[in-house]
Amino acid sequence: MTDNVVPLFKEPPTQEPTTPLAVVPEPSGKPRPARVFVRTRRAVAGVVRHERTRHAARLTVRHGSYLVGGTRVVTRRAWDGRTGARYERLLRAAEAAGNYEAAGEWEERLHRFRTERHKRRMDLISAPQDLAKSAAVGAATGIGGLLAVGVALAIATKDPGDVITPLMALIELIRLLVVIVQMVWGPLVAIGPWLALAGLWAVGRQRATAPQWALPEGKRSDDAGAPITPSIVVTALRDLGIAPLRNAIKEMGDAGAAMLGPIRIAGCGVEVDVTLPSGVSTEEVQTRRKKLAENLARHEHEVFISIPEAARTVRLWIADSGALDEPIGPSPLVTDETMTADYTKGRAPWGQDLRGDAATISLYQRHMLITGLSNQGRTASLRALALWLALDRRVEMRIADLKGVGDWAMFDGIATVLIQGPTDDHVIDATEMVEGLVEEMERRIQAPPGTKFDPLIGIVDEAQVAFMCPAVGEDKRPYGGSKATSRYFMAVRKIHNQGRAVDVLLWEGTQDPTDQNLPKLVREGAHTRASLVLGTESQARMALGDKAIDGGAAPHLLRQGLDKGTVVVASDGIKIPAGQPSITVRTHFIDDDDAKTIAQRAKSLRDGVTTLTAVEPTETAVDALADIDRVLGGEPRLLTQEVLHRLAALNPGEYREWTFSDLRQVLEVAGAPPRKSDGRMVVDGLRVADALARRAAETPESDAE
Repeated sequence: MTDNVVPLFKEPPTQEPTTPLAVVPEPSGKPRPARVFVRTRRAVAGVVRHERTRHAARLTVRHGSYLVGGTRVVTRRAWDGRTGARYERLLRAAEAAGNYEAAGEWEERLHRFRTERHKRRMDLISAPQDLAKSAAVGAATGIGGLLAVGVALAIATKDPGDVITPLMALIELIRLLVVIVQMVWGPLVAIGPWLALAGLWAVGRQRATAPQWALPEGKRSDDAGAPITPSIVVTALRDLGIAPLRNAIKEMGDAGAAMLGPIRIAGCGVEVDVTLPSGVSTEEVQTRRKKLAENLARHEHEVFISIPEAARTVRLWIADSGALDEPIGPSPLVTDETMTADYTKGRAPWGQDLRGDAATISLYQRHMLITGLSNQGRTASLRALALWLALDRRVEMRIADLKGVGDWAMFDGIATVLIQGPTDDHVIDATEMVEGLVEEMERRIQAPPGTKFDPLIGIVDEAQVAFMCPAVGEDKRPYGGSKATSRYFMAVRKIHNQGRAVDVLLWEGTQDPTDQNLPKLVREGAHTRASLVLGTESQARMALGDKAIDGGAAPHLLRQGLDKGTVVVASDGIKIPAGQPSITVRTHFIDDDDAKTIAQRAKSLRDGVTTLTAVEPTETAVDALADIDRVLGGEPRLLTQEVLHRLAALNPGEYREWTFSDLRQVLEVAGAPPRKSDGRMVVDGLRVADALARRAAETPESDAE
């Protein structure tokens, strides 16, 4: 029974004791105020960087600049109109430009302006008295006239009161005008200042006095390709960052253009001479070519700076935007199948100068060097001249192509020697070819005076391969290098020294010049020096010489890959503008197919030329160390100068041009350098004999045989 009794009140269920909640500490790091500051800073930065904020800032600056600039323009105009400031600015500009005739004229105009202004001011002293007298006379005349009209009216109407009717009508008109002025004056005074501000704003907007960054995207001026005007040139010069130039232009005011000569159309651009003010050197402007081009809204390659004959003057040639990226026409060698060549009096068509005029060059008795980076059109530029010269049947050519990819293959049947390949064996053949030129040169020199010879042109393309060749001949003389023992180097020097006189010439094409692959004596021996794009100014100086680079030549500023075939030429064989040491030529490109066609025309002018692909070794190679031992004659020592004299007497063709440096190089290589004896340089006979003995011991028996 008791088990079924249901209790009236249930006891609450027993609850297990709960663990009090633990207080989780805030993450370690910045305290709460710092986090609030960071959030605030980020929010403020976001607002500042928001496009709407930027738009509002540009809007404010733009219209504020319009107002300030307009006020400045109007004030300047008013000041110029009331004072002689304009004449004074023009006077200073003429003096700065050295134009004293114009300065005298502006001074005369300034004096005339001041005289007339003084006269006007003196007239103002008597103006009130004259005005009062004129007013009294005018009033009396007017009233008298109105009364006369009133009398006539009264007679006509027979009413005496009409005598004053015209006068009363005038008085009523005056009262009406006063009422109108009273009604308009208040609003006019209220809106007048705003109208003035609007006028100033309009002037500033018209003159574009706001900065470019503040203008709307769609309305920002794009000066790229804009015509070159005097104001653009002056502004570009002013903003070059040259303080004396900027200050001088600022003093000249609007007459800064007085520095400029006439802007002349020159081919696909314009040319202008700029006379720099005192304190500004031409070099300072030259070194800022890139910034000047940007100020003129041009690319760097579209602005050329040269130094003309006039003192303190730079000549700017500014291309039309994009004009230099357009190709030039084909070569006349391609378009004119009847063209022939004349080595003596003719000029080879090479391309166009920057003016767009034909650039032709004389090759008569001129050694040539053309260099540049790889794959920039050097071989094509050199080959174009050789193709023209091949059309003169008198000219004999001997060619060594040390690249060997067929660029000169079309001269097979034209050249008497054609070597093609980059190996040491090809360099040996090329060296022997050049030594053959030396042998022919010496034969011609020794011929009776007045003897006429046909031109003989040696061409070595990729000549840097020859200079860097490590091969050594049986006589222990290296083929490459730039020392007196180098066979190729010495042969080139001999041709440079005397070949021109007997029409034995050497043309060389090299790439990426250095002192090692293009020795100083070789590059300075060329009469015509041309360079395509180069990497550095130091390379440009190697290619063209210091004078050309200091005068504005800049092959290192040409664009690699984009200015292929563009050469900077320093030569007396090409027409160069007066005062300039070089000229930039965009050469015609003649592709292989056209080159073969021209070569066929050249072959048809000749009588079956047999082309050799190698040259038999010349027998003129000398053993300099053995010759030195020979001239010593067993003496223990001999003055170096006496050794040179005896060598020249022994073999004039070989040793006539030797210097002490050449002698020292041979002896140092052999291990028997000159030494001092009693304060003078001598050659030690024992050292020379020991060097010969060592060389004989090192020479294999097969070689000795």
